[in-house]
Amino acid sequence: MRGMAGRGGSEQPQRAEPAAVVAPLLPDDPAVGVLDLLGDPSVREVHLTSRPESASTARRLALSVIRVWGLGSHADTVELLVSELVGNAVRHTGARTFGLRMQRRRGWVRIEVRDPSRALPCLLPVRDLDVSGRGLFLVDTLSDRWGVDLQPRGKTTWFELRVADH
Repeated sequence: MRGMAGRGGSEQPQRAEPAAVVAPLLPDDPAVGVLDLLGDPSVREVHLTSRPESASTARRLALSVIRVWGLGSHADTVELLVSELVGNAVRHTGARTFGLRMQRRRGWVRIEVRDPSRALPCLLPVRDLDVSGRGLFLVDTLSDRWGVDLQPRGKTTWFELRVADH
């Protein structure tokens, strides 16, 4: 059921497993430094300023968590899809900030971008010569599930990837 707005019930993922269930990183590992400096979106939502350059910060945070979780084989997909969700939040919502959150449960990783706008994103048809409007097409194509949950103040746009449990 991809792209279904407001899905709820038993399909919602559980909260993330504690990071302690994976092999610890060394204190001088760059992933640890980024998470210590900016916040860990697998522990709590990280708030970022809604500027185009914040997309690179969100990518670094997401890639650091993916590395901590031992899921480096998903890094390219996570990097691209986080860029698309953040880009949409920055370009289309007029918000001053957005939030990034990551969760892991058995067999799944979920990445969320929260913003204060209740305007729903649209999955548009994409033609070969289109130079924009491909963001949600990429999310729909590369993720296993995605959707939008309306909140009392804003929305959360998310995607999920199937992952192997170690």
